[in-house]
Amino acid sequence: MRIKAFLLFLFLFSISVFSEGYALVKPRIGVLRFTNHTSAGWWGGGVGTDLQDMLIAELASTNNFRVLERKELDDVINEQDLGASGMVNPRTRSRLGNITGAKYLIAATLSAFEQNTSGGGLSFGGISLGGSQDKAYMAVDLKVIDVETGEIYDARTVEATSKSSGISIGVSRGGFNGHLGEYKNTPVGKAIRACIMEIVEYLDCSLIEGKDSGCMDDYRAKERNRREKTRGSIQLD
Repeated sequence: MRIKAFLLFLFLFSISVFSEGYALVKPRIGVLRFTNHTSAGWWGGGVGTDLQDMLIAELASTNNFRVLERKELDDVINEQDLGASGMVNPRTRSRLGNITGAKYLIAATLSAFEQNTSGGGLSFGGISLGGSQDKAYMAVDLKVIDVETGEIYDARTVEATSKSSGISIGVSRGGFNGHLGEYKNTPVGKAIRACIMEIVEYLDCSLIEGKDSGCMDDYRAKERNRREKTRGSIQLD
């Protein structure tokens, strides 16, 4: 009986150690520059990189991912572009599946932006003059790309709405610097923070907990609501 009990204990202990070691494996990801498909006045030449840095910093702060630094990712992509140009010996050029062990690339596009000021005020470039309340809405299309296959592993549209009197949603690291510094305390800045936080929380759910986890139920409900709102706003003749 003692031998059987010992073997059972050893078996359960081995499973526990294996599970713990497996849980410590963090997905290695790279974040691409944000792109813009809107006419938002606050979007300048370097904003895509600023947002990329903000998302990298926030993902790294969760300690759930192994995140490529922007310079490291840019160097790898430049090397791949050089290899694809035909100027490098095909036997020595970098292959797409060798992005320093990265499993996924995160691509984000600003797909919608609206801003208005109630009470007769004026809004220009993300800064409000007068008016009783300023409001900003934005949507970001998120894609998770499997580096090895080039396929889209996951996709989601993230939305955020903020008001001048709303509560600020903070980012733990990588605050508003560079081209976005002047929007830190504006509704635009609050909507950006909200989108960044929502992206991080969704990636944590999708890549860490898994697509079949319970946390996905909330995001599926959000997606259904978003589609219903979008469908309701379309007027067909």
